[in-house]
Amino acid sequence: MSVVGSSLSSGANRFLSASSARIRCRRSLSLLLMTLVVPGSAQLVAGNKAVGRVAVRVWVGVLGFALLLALLAVTHRSAILTLVTDPALLLGMQVSLILLALAWMALFCDAWRLGDPRALRRGQRLAMVGVNGALCIVTGGALLFSAHLVSVQRDFIAAVFSGGEVYDPTAGRYNVLLLGGDSGSQRSGMRPDSISVASIDEDTGKTVLFGLPRNMENVPFPDGSVMAEQFPDGFACRGCFLNGVYTWATDHAELFPGVKNPGEVATEQAVEAITGLPIHYYAMVNLKGFRDLVDAVGGITIDVPEEIPIGGIGGAVTGAVPAGVHKLDGYQTLWFARSRVADDDYSRMARQKCVMSAMLQQLKPRTVLTHVQEIADASKALLSTNLPASELDTFIGLALKARSQPVGTVSFVPPTIATYDPDYELIHTMVVDAIAKSEGEPTDGRKAAKANRRAKAANRTDDLAAAC
Repeated sequence: MSVVGSSLSSGANRFLSASSARIRCRRSLSLLLMTLVVPGSAQLVAGNKAVGRVAVRVWVGVLGFALLLALLAVTHRSAILTLVTDPALLLGMQVSLILLALAWMALFCDAWRLGDPRALRRGQRLAMVGVNGALCIVTGGALLFSAHLVSVQRDFIAAVFSGGEVYDPTAGRYNVLLLGGDSGSQRSGMRPDSISVASIDEDTGKTVLFGLPRNMENVPFPDGSVMAEQFPDGFACRGCFLNGVYTWATDHAELFPGVKNPGEVATEQAVEAITGLPIHYYAMVNLKGFRDLVDAVGGITIDVPEEIPIGGIGGAVTGAVPAGVHKLDGYQTLWFARSRVADDDYSRMARQKCVMSAMLQQLKPRTVLTHVQEIADASKALLSTNLPASELDTFIGLALKARSQPVGTVSFVPPTIATYDPDYELIHTMVVDAIAKSEGEPTDGRKAAKANRRAKAANRTDDLAAAC
């Protein structure tokens, strides 16, 4: 009987021990989960209550701030855009995220300690170590990665968008000069072979792209400008095309004292005289660097209207971009935009509009988030602009609006416009008419009718742009 009693007693002890171990394990797991849901709650229940109260208050404050951001995103999106583009606010956000990550991981470690891991069985102790480590990595890692994204954003803004002059829209529109600079190894200096103006409605984001041929001759300049003094009858000389204005001004920088980028200023003035539009800001993209940006976002899908040769014009043709709908990488996209060995400048202008429209429509927030470092590195190397950081929120908001709307396109090309002797009065009429059409307003009667008749006669550049 004593043997039986001893066995029963031993079994009861093992049962109680196992039950106690399960309770301790559940308690340890509960403390970790409490820290996951409400950081500081584990300390309120089983640890330092002062630490717990501070942590819970901070957590409530974070949730309240997140709720406020969500409400602002719905009701005042501009406030969110200001937050994510202001360097000082971004620095504060970065530091806060790092501190939150470190504090949350410390609370997990303290919750694991409060679970008394030494009282757990070996397997349970190892399991709790794994759970605690996983929770620290997931929560702290997510916050630290977010801090990294904020840091990348802040560095990019500081590198590209230096402090410049802020301009108000004119007649309710911003006009941005878009330059595609080509600095190939066989060329001297940077030449903006892609020249466009984006006219953007300040309220709706509706955009009209005006394409200017690089070989436009007799380019005028505004009265009183340095270039007008040098070329009172227009940029008329042997080989003096629109894209040569940039190089000429750069080579004669002494005529532009105190000007950081004479080529950009001279080109901007020429475009203002050609279109009749005041230019508020400019952005120049090095077409060779554009390849890295396209690769950074994973390529873009384009309907290639016909096979486009790769190479040529000073070198051998080494391949081709096939016709049809394809997802092009950076190398293919660059040649799709710049090739003219089997075509003319006007077809190339159309293809460049295709690329700009494709980037505008296809660049999704998720793509930007998952490739933020690559995009930032590529953009810092290829983009230069005078847009100040304080205006970034405005233009990001306009870009988001523009994505959901068709982009109007007008190109000043033959036979509507003879590039060797442009009709600048007609160009001004075409600009006014295109903007009025974009805004749904009546056009300028007989002048608009004349411009429309001549435009309908050809302008295959815009037809090609619409087709792809």
